Amino acid sequence: MVIPVVFGVFIITFILSRIMPGNPFLEPGIMIKGDPDFIRRQLEFYGLEEPIYIQFFIYTENMFKGDWGVSLAIAEGIPVWYIIRAKIPITLEIGLYSILLSSLIGVRAGVTSAIHKNKPRDAIVRTLAIFGSSIPVFMLGILSQHYLALKLRLFPVAGFKSIIFKDPIQITSFRLIDCLITGEFLLFIDTVWHLFLPVVCLTLVQLADVTRITRSSMLEVLEMDYVRSARAKGCKEKDVIKKHALRNALIPTVTVIGVRFASIFGGAILLETTFNLKGFGMLFVEAIMGRDYFVINALVFIISMVFATIVVVVDILYAVIDPRIRY
Repeated sequence: MVIPVVFGVFIITFILSRIMPGNPFLEPGIMIKGDPDFIRRQLEFYGLEEPIYIQFFIYTENMFKGDWGVSLAIAEGIPVWYIIRAKIPITLEIGLYSILLSSLIGVRAGVTSAIHKNKPRDAIVRTLAIFGSSIPVFMLGILSQHYLALKLRLFPVAGFKSIIFKDPIQITSFRLIDCLITGEFLLFIDTVWHLFLPVVCLTLVQLADVTRITRSSMLEVLEMDYVRSARAKGCKEKDVIKKHALRNALIPTVTVIGVRFASIFGGAILLETTFNLKGFGMLFVEAIMGRDYFVINALVFIISMVFATIVVVVDILYAVIDPRIRY
């Protein structure tokens, strides 16, 4: 099913990019706009004067080859791939930290809530989960900026680092890891201080879904016959939970975590705009505002491929978690 989905995304993206009004080479930001020879050469180079079906095949081939054109507005003349490659690690780093925290805490909270069904612990966990599911990440970000950053001055309002620091030497492109490798411990602490609010906000939103799904799945599994049999045989309750119930209950949770991970690139638009983090999401906003056609097409392509890949990985993980599942 991944193949038709990706193909459908390609068709829709191609159609939308062709029916957008105006000429991409006449948009603001093009220094040499209005030059007829330049426009003709560019239209010919990208096959935009060919019949529409030929344009589609050229478009598809270029996308899979990585020939995504050059930026027309954000960084004029720079290949799109270089621009995106510089932005992806920023978004990916924030997303990985939040996914890791939300998965560890969410699974634990969901299991605790299920074990103590209808008790005070369950009520507290469910209340927090409902709160996290109800509030958008940008609203949570604005509230945390107002109260924790502006009022109490506990954290910076936005950005990655204080102005007194320079960017770390890029080794892995992940800022915290590069700081540790190069021994810049003050910059490491400063970066953690700046990333705390955005990571916590994204974690709380993701944590809510992981907790709710884990609790629901765990309650269902705890009623299964094999769980009752394990208890009847005298197994300790913690062994019943960890070895018999939890593994089977994790299947829906893995789905949620996978979807959340895939949505990092799309959902980063709101978070990064709120905290002024110049990553994948902010690049998307700048591309849309500047009508940078080739950048927009490449970003949509990346998001669709990430979603498709995560779906396949999640399906494979089902069989790893539950030996009863075979393909």
